[in-house]
Amino acid sequence: MRENERFRGTPSRAGKRFADVNGLQVHYRAAGSGTPVLVLLHGSFLSMRSWRLVFDRLAEPFTVIALDRPAFGSTGRPLPLSGQVNVYSPEGQADLVAGLLEKLGHRQAVLVGNSTGGTIALLAALRHPEKVTGLVLADPMVYSGYATSEFPAWLYPVFRAVAPLGGLFATLMIRMVFSRLHRTFWHDRSMPENELLGQYRDDMMQGKWGRAFWELLLSSHNLDLEKKLHDIAVPVLVMTGDHDRMVKPDETIRLSCELPRAVLKVIPACGHLPQEEKPELFMAAVCDFLAQQF
Repeated sequence: MRENERFRGTPSRAGKRFADVNGLQVHYRAAGSGTPVLVLLHGSFLSMRSWRLVFDRLAEPFTVIALDRPAFGSTGRPLPLSGQVNVYSPEGQADLVAGLLEKLGHRQAVLVGNSTGGTIALLAALRHPEKVTGLVLADPMVYSGYATSEFPAWLYPVFRAVAPLGGLFATLMIRMVFSRLHRTFWHDRSMPENELLGQYRDDMMQGKWGRAFWELLLSSHNLDLEKKLHDIAVPVLVMTGDHDRMVKPDETIRLSCELPRAVLKVIPACGHLPQEEKPELFMAAVCDFLAQQF
């Protein structure tokens, strides 16, 4: 029996709702009443579904909030307007986390981020240190990928001018690579199962999703996070799957050495999504870390 089969089942829809955060309809789920508060941030091409195997278990001792990041899941997909905050930018997403905490009446939280969700969690801790008491970073992108992706400056106005066509291009390209990309997230080559893959496809491909992803792409830029790691004063659990093909384990191990208060957990026989592929080990690592720090 696979480890994740012991966590089978789709969580109930109870607790799923929307919050208006600075005009954006944020789709989230909340449960539990314990401390600390945990905010779960999924990676790209995923949704809050990525936490389905650990959400209810984490909500037993803690208060847990999971949300769909902008451009993914059922969170709104507005077109960026001049003079307004760009919710698709890394900074806009980090500020959204802080805004959602305020909206829900929570002063502080531990941010739990996987992949690009880990990048956003780290950025939120830098932009809103008063709201972040700890971090759990599972295979985050810090030295490569989303955290460093950037087009030449002259291309941005060109891409923005052709944004409607760019949205169509993003739609076509993502449809072509979606299944193949998801399979690179896993060490187990038999995963994800077709049912799960279909659910993730439905989660993403809502409304003007191609245009939203195009806006997310255009809002990406080099965050220079490695120069700011010494400013992270809170305790951090850094986690990597030992067979991660999206973020090299060596990069995540390097991160654990460069953060002032970090501890490292390497998950064996695991790819890019430890909360999905090894939920028991993920749960144990997170609960042990929180018990020691809080």
